[in-house]
Formats: sequence, C-alpha cells, structure tokens
Amino acid sequence: MVAPTTRETGPVVVEKVHTGKVVGISIIAALGGFLFGYDSSVINGANKAVFYQFQIENTSLQGFVVAIALLGSAVGAFFGGRLADKIGRKKVMVIAAILFLIAGLGQAFPFATWDFMLWRVVGGFAIGLAAVISPMYISEVAPAHLRGRLSSLFQLAIVVGIFSTQLVNQIIIGMVPDGVQEPVKNPAVPPVEANNVLALGLQAWQWMFLCMVVPAVIYWLLSLTIPESPRYLVAEGKSAEAKVVLSKIYVEDVDTKVAAIEESLKGDHKPSMKDIKGPKFGLLPLVWVGIILAIFQQFVGINAVFYYSNLIWSAVGFDESRAFTTSTIISAVNVIFTFVAIAFIDRVGRKLLLLIGSAGMFVTLAILAVTFVTAEKCTQQLIDAGTNSSCNAVSQLNNPMLSDSSGWIAVVALCTYVAFFAATWGPIVWVLLGEMFPNKIRAAALSIGVMANWIANFVVSESFPTLVSISLGLAYGIFTVCALLSFFYVLKFVKETKGVELEDMESLEDVKV
Repeated sequence: MVAPTTRETGPVVVEKVHTGKVVGISIIAALGGFLFGYDSSVINGANKAVFYQFQIENTSLQGFVVAIALLGSAVGAFFGGRLADKIGRKKVMVIAAILFLIAGLGQAFPFATWDFMLWRVVGGFAIGLAAVISPMYISEVAPAHLRGRLSSLFQLAIVVGIFSTQLVNQIIIGMVPDGVQEPVKNPAVPPVEANNVLALGLQAWQWMFLCMVVPAVIYWLLSLTIPESPRYLVAEGKSAEAKVVLSKIYVEDVDTKVAAIEESLKGDHKPSMKDIKGPKFGLLPLVWVGIILAIFQQFVGINAVFYYSNLIWSAVGFDESRAFTTSTIISAVNVIFTFVAIAFIDRVGRKLLLLIGSAGMFVTLAILAVTFVTAEKCTQQLIDAGTNSSCNAVSQLNNPMLSDSSGWIAVVALCTYVAFFAATWGPIVWVLLGEMFPNKIRAAALSIGVMANWIANFVVSESFPTLVSISLGLAYGIFTVCALLSFFYVLKFVKETKGVELEDMESLEDVKV
C-alpha cells in the first residue's frame, strides 16, 4: 500500500479532540470483539463434554462441530458490509448483540448434534457481523492520530473475551466434583469433568455457554447509546447529523471534515459491492491485499491454539486440570501482549510490527514443530503395556509424549508465539482492514476481507484435528511455513497507513498485487 507522501514523510497531525468521548464510544463498539472472543473460544472448554453428550466419535465430525461456527462467521461477514451500508453501523451492532444472546441460550440447551450446530452457526453469524462492524465503526469515528490505538481495542476485546472464557471455564470446572460422574458409554468418547452437574440440574459445559448471556445483554444495551458513524450519515445525505456527531469528537470546527467526507463519497450511486470490482481476478488490487493479509492471520495457526489448546495439552500428556491451567496462562499472555500493540502501533507503525511478528512466530512455531516431531510417539504397544500415563487410549495413537523438559519447552515456545501474534498480527490486521480502504468501498471491501479471514479460519479449524491425528509436528510445520511466507508478503506489498486520514485512503488504490 502507498500512503500519501505528506503523511509518510511529515509528522502526524495531532488534532484536539474530546478524548473521553471518542474512547468511550470506541470501547462500546469494541464489546462486539469481547463476544467474538468469548463465543469463538468457549467451545475449547466444552468440546469434549459435547462430544460425550452426543457421542460424536468421528474426528472429522468433531472438527466440523467446532468449525461450523466459522462458516456462519463467513456468511455474517459477507452480509455485514451490506447491512452496514443499508441500515447503518449502529443497527448492525444491535442485531449482532441479539444474535449472541440467542446463540448462548441455544448452545446451552441443545436437543441433539444438529441443533447444537445450528446455534453454533447463529453465534458464528453474529461474530461475522461484529468482525466487520466494530473495526469499521471505530475507524470511522477515531481521529487519525489515535486510530491505531482505538482500533486495537477491538483485538484487545477479543483476547479479553478469550481469556474470560478460559477463566470462566476453569472456575466452573473447579466448582464441579473432582472426578467424572457420568458412566462410560463408549471408550472412544469418554466423559470428562465438564459433564458433571454444576447447578440447577445443568452440566458444567452448559453453564459455560450460559455465561455468554450476560455480556450479550450488556453489549445490546450499550450499543443503543452510541451515535451513528458520521461517514454513514454523510453517505445517506445527513451531513447536518454527521456534523453533530463529529462535534462531539473534535474540539475545533468540523465543517472541513464534513466537506472532505462528502468529497470522498462523490459519485452517482450509493456504495455497493460493485465498487470493489477490478481487473485482478475480479477485484481491486487493494482489496486483494486485505484478503491475503486476513488469510495469513489465520494460516499462522492462532485459532488452532485457542479452539483446541486443551486437546493439544491432553494429547501431550497433561491431565485435564493442568490442560485448563496452561490454556488460561496462554490466554493471559494474549491479553498482556495486546497492550504492546496498543502502545506502539501509532508510534512504530503497522508494517514494522507485522514484520517483527512474522519473524517471531516463524522461530517459535519452528521450535514447536521440531519438539513435537522429535518426541517419542504413543504406540499400540505402549497402550497395551499401560506403562505410560501419556499413552493410554486409542485416541492418543501417534501423539507425541513429551518429557518434563520438552513439555516446558513446548509451553514456553507456545506462550512466546502467542505473545508475538498478540503484539502484531492479532490487532494490526483488524486495524488495517478497518482503515486501509477508501470511504466509498470500505464496507464492501471489509466484508470480503473478513469473510476471507473466516473461511481461512474454517480451513485451519476443520483440518487441524485430522492433521493432529497424523502428526502434531506436521500441523505446526505448516503453520511455520505460513509464518515465513507472511514475512515476505508484508515486506513486498504492505506499506504504512499510520496517521493517514480516511479521506486520503484513495491513494492506496494503486497497490499492485
């Protein structure tokens, strides 16, 4: 991407703003990210209990039950941009909040596998809407000199949501009786502690989903209190209302800003999906930059860690309690290092942080791949002998058996990998997707980019259990290669957007892919 010369070579203009107001509305918009993180990660603590509840034995079906929400997310992302342009950013947030509420209740009280998957899709659709509307809204209300930090609040909300899920899940597991109460129906799909009854006759895994109702209601109510995006209001011919909104954010006169928005939206039609058509495989080159960045964010494997971390640690010999604790620590690392991104994104810029992240993830993923590949594997002979607690079930065949030292290496490497992702690729891709497109194509281009992100997420999540059944080292080897490729892609195609006004993003359209 090529930013305007005046912005890349000169200092970023710091405008006088009502900081508390813009931060407040950005935090409310970012709450969609909290539910995004909670709903997408809650399955990590509940998956094995759900597999037992409905006796889902086939590993491919297990993966699909987890990953089907991502298809809903892709559909939600695709329609999110259209809805945002048709009914406004604020109303889409309200719809997403209601869908999160419905999905939480539905997943807590399923009748069978099919309707559990249906509610997963509903929740996924809400996630897709949130993934489009929150970065879009924040980028459209934030001043240029604060946009990186404020847009990063969305990723911070995601990782806090993920951490909250891990914490809530661990608290719930700690409240149920030790040991497994349910009878073994099938050795291939044994019960776990999350199948134990917690309260009101409901099992622990059901309470994990029910806890999502509280933030969904809060998001619903707060989203009713924020103003509409000024860019959307201008597009709808409501420049006077846009001026009122901008006056709540900026201290000085906003007439020039309204005029700049009007100029950037000039045309004989309202924004639509047709605006992103171009000569490169049917899309504008800049749109392809966003799509490929979104795909790389998933292909480095981050969501395989958060969706399946408990299964990963169980696979390498950790008991259920230790697996939950390790997953919670990793989620805490994710939260802590997102603050690093918030601190540096408007100072260092987007590109350098992405390059640092790619290099760091490559090294740490390579260490994990080598650790898993070189470890002794669980074999049928060891299962029959019953001499190793890390190798005692058919489902653990071919899993690596880590020693104490290699186990610690894996934990440290995975935590460091998450730290690099959280400080770079996690928030920065969402920031770029929200800010890199000109006003007239932002909703449509952002929808396509986020849809690509969720399709890539689905591919990783659906294939990961199968890859693990072959070799955990193979899975992490693929992620390692993708991290390396992402470095060279950013180096060649991504340039800086730090400090660029949204109305100046037209200059990015000359990107060649």
